[in-house]
Amino acid sequence: MSGDTLTTPQDLSRTPSRAARELGLKRSEFDLAVHLGRIRTVPDEGGGGRRHVPHAEIERLRSAKGFPEALRESVRAVGTTEGAAVMEVTPARFTRLARLGLVIPVKFYLNRYRTVVWLYLAEELEQFTRGGGNDQLLSGRTPERMRDQLAAGVDLRPRTWRGRYLGFLLRQTSDPWERVGAVAALLDPLQIAEIVQDPYERAYLNRFRPGPPAHGAPGSPAAHLVERIMTADDPDEISWLRADLEQALDQARAHRPAPRPGPRTTPPTRSAPPLPAKEPKPSEEPQRRRGLLGRLRRRSS
Repeated sequence: MSGDTLTTPQDLSRTPSRAARELGLKRSEFDLAVHLGRIRTVPDEGGGGRRHVPHAEIERLRSAKGFPEALRESVRAVGTTEGAAVMEVTPARFTRLARLGLVIPVKFYLNRYRTVVWLYLAEELEQFTRGGGNDQLLSGRTPERMRDQLAAGVDLRPRTWRGRYLGFLLRQTSDPWERVGAVAALLDPLQIAEIVQDPYERAYLNRFRPGPPAHGAPGSPAAHLVERIMTADDPDEISWLRADLEQALDQARAHRPAPRPGPRTTPPTRSAPPLPAKEPKPSEEPQRRRGLLGRLRRRSS
């Protein structure tokens, strides 16, 4: 008998926490790398929505040039002040560029005052600065059309983040119904109900619909604020999300219909078994005969 042990797929993968340690990343950096598609994960065979990192993926990343500094730098997220320093502009100009959707947040958090703090990839900000054609935006006068948008209160940061977040959700899907749930995650339930009118399909869809990123206890003001950020509110954005949801729903229906309860079956009613005629007791028979003879004698007299 050989002393070799069998190696299972689970042995060749790592939990997120262990993978982060082996890659020299903080857990927040690891999560962002997964979000951006920099680290490939696979579903856990045990189910429950958990994901693991294949051992081969860890080896690929560790053998890349410049590891681990290059990997860590690729997921460095900065706020407004540091982002402005990366781009060599004032924080006010940086905020204007972000509100116009020219630089896209990669994540956000709520500070203790429940103010939304947007974070951006330093790598992308550097690319924007080095890219040709952006000199006017970085140092010149903001074009009049953009100034009018800013004066009207435009702020595309939530919308541009939602677009990026949807890409993350879709990268994690491996089933057509998961794709439906990912698109539906950015729509208000009333919008979903208008498109998915079948209650069984809506119930099935909700099983795959991711919730918003966790910020605060459910039902808290912080949680409500995050839900608002998560939900599309621009008519144009809602329109293309609805169209995407309809298309994804058609594909999911063709792949696998939503489960429905089976027909209710009632057991057949049993007819009562016929009861045999009651046999007179032996003690009752002589009494019946005496009664009959008495009636006959009275009639003949």
